[in-house]
Amino acid sequence: MRISLLVFVLLAWATLPAQKSPAPKLQSGPMVGYSEMREVMLWVQTDAPAKVQFEYWERETPGSKHYFTDPVFTEKARAFTAHCLADQVMPGKRYEGSLLIDGKPVKLAQPVLFQSQVLWQYRSDPPAVRLALGSCNYVNEPEFDRPGKPYGGDQAIFQSIASDKPDLMVWLGDNTYLREADWNTRTGIHHRYTHTRSVPQLQPLLSQTHHYAIWDDHDFGPNDSDHSFVHKDLTLEAFKYFWANGSYGLDGNPGTTSRFQWADCEFFLLDNRYYRSGWAQSLEPRSMLGALQLRWLIDGLKGSQATFKFVCIGGMVLSTAMLYENYINVFGGERQYILDAIQRERIPGVVFLTGDRHHTELSKWHPEGGVAVFDLTVSPLSSGAYPGDGDKNQHLVKGTEVGEANYALIEVTGARQSRKLSIQVKDVQGKELWKQEVLANELGK
Repeated sequence: MRISLLVFVLLAWATLPAQKSPAPKLQSGPMVGYSEMREVMLWVQTDAPAKVQFEYWERETPGSKHYFTDPVFTEKARAFTAHCLADQVMPGKRYEGSLLIDGKPVKLAQPVLFQSQVLWQYRSDPPAVRLALGSCNYVNEPEFDRPGKPYGGDQAIFQSIASDKPDLMVWLGDNTYLREADWNTRTGIHHRYTHTRSVPQLQPLLSQTHHYAIWDDHDFGPNDSDHSFVHKDLTLEAFKYFWANGSYGLDGNPGTTSRFQWADCEFFLLDNRYYRSGWAQSLEPRSMLGALQLRWLIDGLKGSQATFKFVCIGGMVLSTAMLYENYINVFGGERQYILDAIQRERIPGVVFLTGDRHHTELSKWHPEGGVAVFDLTVSPLSSGAYPGDGDKNQHLVKGTEVGEANYALIEVTGARQSRKLSIQVKDVQGKELWKQEVLANELGK
C-alpha cells in the first residue's frame, strides 16, 4: 500500500509541468518578444490581477541609466498576460531587465536579457545571426490527455536550446496542443496556453531569447482544422495574448501573418489556417493562404533585399510526398503557383522553414537554369516523433531525416557578399545529429 502510494505521488509529480514560482503572482515568463532598433516587447503572465512593469538598463555600460516600461494591469479576460514595451532602447545595445509586480521587485531564477537590433546598413557588414527553430510541443496533462502512453516527451530540450544562446527563436506551429476539453471555450483555450507556457524548463529560454511564432492546427483548433472552425476568433485572441510578434494580420484583416527583419535575414510568418479551404471543398481553386496573403507573400519576396528570405509555414512545402497536410497533397496548385513565381521572378535566397510532420528533414529544389530553394522541416520539440517518408520526397537531402525529438540551430555569418547559412539539427540533450552549410551564392540568380 505504501509503495503504491509512493509510486502514485512520484508519477503525479513527474507529470506536473506548471511553474509555481516563489515570486508572488508570477505564473510564467518573463518572455522576450520582438526586437527592433528602437523598441523591444517584454511579456509576462501573472496568476491573479496585478500591476506589472519592467526596469531595464544597458548591460555593458556600468552605472548606465535605468528605464521603466509603462505599467500594465493584468486581468482574467486576457489570461493575466501583459505586453510591456521597452521603448527607450538604442540600436545595437544589450540590456538586462528586472520585473516588478505590484511595485515590488520579483526575484527571478534567471535574469531577463534582451537586445535591440543593429543599425548596420550602409555602415558595415551585417552582424552574425543565431536562430533556433522547432515545432510540435506537447505538454502532458493526464486529466485531459488521451488514454495510454503519454504523448508528450522530455521538456529538457528547452534547456538545451537555451544553452546554445540563440538571438531569436521562431516557433513553427503546434506550439501548444489544444485538447477536446479546450478548443470550444475561452476558459479551455486560456488554460491550455497557460499550462504549456508554465513549464519550468522553458523559463530560461523565454527570458533570454527573442521569440516569434506562427501557428498550425493544434494551436488554432482541432486536428487538421480549417477556416470553418467556429472559435478561430478565440484562438487568435489567445495567440496574440501569449506571443509578442510585431504585428498580426494584413490590411486590417484578422490572422497571424507578419513579417520582420533581423540583420540581412527577412522572415515571412504565414497563417496557414485562418483562411484555409476545407478538406471537403470541391470548388477550385483551393487555397491554404487565401488570395490576399498569397499576393502579399509573392510581392514581399520579390521586393525583399534580404540575403536570406525565410518563409515560415506550418506544413512541408517542397516535399513531393503526397501525405497528410503536405502542401502538395491538398493544395498542389497553390504550391506550384508559389514555386513558379519564385523561378519566374528569379527571387534569390528563399528558404522555407516548416514544421508539423513529427520528423525533421531538409529538402532542396534547384531546377535547371533556375534559382535554388530549400525547405527545412523541424519537428517535434516534445510531442510524438515518427520516421520520415524520405523515399516519397524527390527533393530530400540525404542524411537529414531525424525521427526523434529535436530542434535546429541556424547561424548566418560572413561578409555581406559571402554570407553563409549553417544548419545544425540537435537532439534533446543538444548533441549534433547532422550539419549542412548553404552559401548565399548557391541561392543566387
